[in-house]
Amino acid sequence: MSDSADPLTIFSSGATDVGRRRAINEDAFLRDDELGLWVVADGMGGHAAGEVASQEAIDTVYGMVKRGKPALDPAVADREKALASACRLLEGAVQAATYMVFALGEMDKGKSGMGTTISAMMSLGDFMITAQVGDSRIYQIRSTDVVQLTEDHTLVAWQLKQGLITEDEAKHSRHKNVITRAVGNRDYVQVDTGVVELEIGDQYLLCSDGLHGYLRPEEIPQVAASGGSASVKRFIELANARGGKDNITAILVEVA
Repeated sequence: MSDSADPLTIFSSGATDVGRRRAINEDAFLRDDELGLWVVADGMGGHAAGEVASQEAIDTVYGMVKRGKPALDPAVADREKALASACRLLEGAVQAATYMVFALGEMDKGKSGMGTTISAMMSLGDFMITAQVGDSRIYQIRSTDVVQLTEDHTLVAWQLKQGLITEDEAKHSRHKNVITRAVGNRDYVQVDTGVVELEIGDQYLLCSDGLHGYLRPEEIPQVAASGGSASVKRFIELANARGGKDNITAILVEVA
């Protein structure tokens, strides 16, 4: 699948912070550079259920990808077929997480209705596969350009897409935090998947809304410029300095 003589090197840094207003951190994240899998999950639900949902979802996605990814061959001649298989694997992993979290909620009525967002990214050769449910996000930083690769599954985002409200109205909407898709509050969820071709120098920011809610997209390249754990720390400090009303999680994935 790769035309380059040398394979790309992909490495990451990540951290999570409870923020300034919450007593419990319901976010969870995973970064496995060797496997090529990075996930951010933002849990929801009372009585520590959000914390359970996010971690269980990540554990399930990790287990599915760890078992299934070795069967994917990034060097096959039929690139489209290989990428489609990778999308099915990551989508299937998120669906498995959905069923797992839902089942746990059914078994424990105190956790009934718990759920989590999932923003996941998996490498395959010179490509990244993304999977999205909820309102955590994945951004691509290429030079000074920033692209949001994922779509928020929120009521406000849907209203914007339908032309029912303006950008300014969206910023001040009372429904900003109403999620239209989540992992675990039902036994099935529609998962968005995508494919992005990598370039040397690319950076990818996976984050919960506790970070992106305080960020302007044009600020991201500058904060990410130093790279590594220093940039991740700066992202979290920035969110806390601007209010820190939610848990904050960031993973910065870099391509060299």
